[in-house]
Amino acid sequence: MMMRLLKVDMLKMKRKGMWFLTILGPVGVIALQMVNYGVRKEYLLQQSNDYWGYYLKNISAFTPLAIVLGIVILTSFMASIENETNAWKQLVALPISKMSVYLSKFTALSIMLFLSSCLLMIFTLGFGLFLDFNQEIPFLEVFQFSFYPFFAALPVLALQLWVATVSKNQGIPITVGVVGVIFAYSAFTLPDWMIWKWPSLMNEWDDPTINVWLGLGVGSLLYIIGMFDFKRRDVK
Repeated sequence: MMMRLLKVDMLKMKRKGMWFLTILGPVGVIALQMVNYGVRKEYLLQQSNDYWGYYLKNISAFTPLAIVLGIVILTSFMASIENETNAWKQLVALPISKMSVYLSKFTALSIMLFLSSCLLMIFTLGFGLFLDFNQEIPFLEVFQFSFYPFFAALPVLALQLWVATVSKNQGIPITVGVVGVIFAYSAFTLPDWMIWKWPSLMNEWDDPTINVWLGLGVGSLLYIIGMFDFKRRDVK
């Protein structure tokens, strides 16, 4: 039953054009670097002898903003699909638990964001090879800059899904999302405990894996809280 729910959610997202947004995110991030290096490649190469490292640093400056914005849009779209078709009552009327419904939504969104991270890694490697840095490719760093922000952003995903599914007025999750995007844009000024800073992989210990573990732990906690809150509420 869980797999059937997941397939239905994926089909709904496809009809809503959400797969296009999944591709658009990483394409947009790399497109910015195409413009950046296309206009001033010589200048950028003079900034550091580690060409790949500086290139990845430029990409990582935009990745957190893209993933937080993507989460806001995807969660809002997913909630709007159910609201527009009045499908919440139909779903819970089926012989399935509300927890399974909530898990399906979270899993579908996580899959889309994970695939977006996969595409980001592929596009990052592809454009890096095109730039022909004549240096050894740092595959581990490319992996980290592509996937770590996703894991670190799981609390943002759990929070946005929670707010979107329990709010009768979709203006509330959108407002929360806009504030989150502003926080993500200003991540370097935020304290380390704020979840919107974690996708930037910045912290006072200069260890991005801390953000990943915090993302997994706090993300799981917020998911569980949101799931039980959704379970106890009357459907919209």
